[in-house]
Amino acid sequence: MKSTPLQRLISLLRLDKRDISQVFFYAIFAGLVSLSLPLGIQAIINLIQSGRVSVSWIVLVIIVIIGVALVGILSIMQLRITENLQQKIFVRSSFEFGYRLPKIKFEELYNQYPPELANRFFDTITIQKGASKLLIDFSTALLQIVFGIILLSLYHPFFIFFGLTLLFLLYIIFKFSYDSGLSTSLKESKYKYKVVSWLQEMARNNISFRKKTNFDYALNKNNYLVSQYLDYREKHFNIIKRQYLQLIIFKVIITAGLLFIGGYLVLNQKMNIGQFVAAEIIILLVINSVEKIVVGLETLYDVLTAVEKIGQISDLETEPNQTISNEICYNNITLEAENIKFKFPESGDYVLDNINLKIENSEKIILEGNNGSGKTTLIRILSGLLQPTSGTFFINDDTYRKIDLQQYRSQIGTIIIGETPFEGTILDNITFNNPNIPQEDIKWAIESVKLGSFIKSLPKGLDTKIFPEGRQLSSSNAQKILLARSIINKPKILFYEDALDRMDTDIAKEIIDFLTSSENKWTLIVSSKNPYWKEKCTRKITMQEGKISNDTKTI
Repeated sequence: MKSTPLQRLISLLRLDKRDISQVFFYAIFAGLVSLSLPLGIQAIINLIQSGRVSVSWIVLVIIVIIGVALVGILSIMQLRITENLQQKIFVRSSFEFGYRLPKIKFEELYNQYPPELANRFFDTITIQKGASKLLIDFSTALLQIVFGIILLSLYHPFFIFFGLTLLFLLYIIFKFSYDSGLSTSLKESKYKYKVVSWLQEMARNNISFRKKTNFDYALNKNNYLVSQYLDYREKHFNIIKRQYLQLIIFKVIITAGLLFIGGYLVLNQKMNIGQFVAAEIIILLVINSVEKIVVGLETLYDVLTAVEKIGQISDLETEPNQTISNEICYNNITLEAENIKFKFPESGDYVLDNINLKIENSEKIILEGNNGSGKTTLIRILSGLLQPTSGTFFINDDTYRKIDLQQYRSQIGTIIIGETPFEGTILDNITFNNPNIPQEDIKWAIESVKLGSFIKSLPKGLDTKIFPEGRQLSSSNAQKILLARSIINKPKILFYEDALDRMDTDIAKEIIDFLTSSENKWTLIVSSKNPYWKEKCTRKITMQEGKISNDTKTI
């Protein structure tokens, strides 16, 4: 069952039960001290009315001053605890995103844009600040309301009725605004991220949007998204405004009623002037506490929305957590598919239909077919990125669902469509800073993909920094870095999707000669429009409408 935003928030805070219990402890103590101050003031007024200056009066004044200072100290202690809590939330969230984003199942990312998911990390900031404010303000306010009502009830039974009325009004305000407030907050957040996502698209494709008509389209779409955001933002604000209006009416009624009734009790000598002043101070504290809670509801909506947005990422299914054993499981790898079918979520048609295929060790295979024929999907199933909807995939006669996926991936190299270098040095991009890769292998990989002359031309060589997506590189050199990365660990199988299609013809031929050489015992499975692959591969598989229409040995 899907968790509600409130349940998600409770689960998040449950991780720091000790810190939160300390915040509540200090809030209880601070609340008791704060509400003991009116009693001290009451006693001081009574002593002043007697017209005498005594040691008792001086002691009470000192106690009241100490109480005010103590409340301030307790507030600082609460701030220290909530600061620790904010840091923990940030650290946990960063590692949660860092762990989950690379491990989310490929199927789960269907109709999702991963960078947009990553943007939701910024909701962590909202949770940090909002949770801290809620814990301090709400805990202190609620406790002051409860303690205040209890203390007021000691002055006169009427105040018991006042307390019950107060709690009922709070319940009504919360009851009739919570669902609508949360709903509009979630929709507002949805369009906020749509605006950010579109701005990212404009930045990523800034050259496309330089033309006047294209620029107008971009701004018009931005205008539409912003208008939707403002619409839901206005609806959310109206709910907040209604809550605040209810609070003002409540404050006016309560204040007027208590002043009239308090005055009546004093005139009828059912309360003395000191008790009246003390009661009014307590009432002001209680009303201010109610105001904190009502005004803080907007923060509550923001936090619940942020928790829900992040929670939607946590709900995405990840691959099973497996560890790589020290033993090398495979020397020669044989792949076999029996009656494999695959369709994407929310799709009624199968992308692959009854695929039967056996791939022996060291085969060099070219997948052919028109766009949409199923080549890419088949490669992604064979490389472990996708799991078949039905049918069975065998690796060395072990069913795919039983094998250690991480162990299998350690034996293969892949380049899929859309893969680019990441921000870091060239060496980081090739080796992922793996200290176990010897220099000889690094040099071998670089020279094999014809990247050596380019790296030698750079002042910092392998330590040259690469921008995200390899923006400062030519498309050819970016592909060569990916190729070097794919072979650096000397894998048993290579899976390539259009891996050399941006290179000059002569360079591409030299690299294809290397990849298909009989000296390299790896299995190679590639989809590409470069005709030279057909000359060098040992097997050609033609795909048509999700089926294998032809499977021929070429050499």
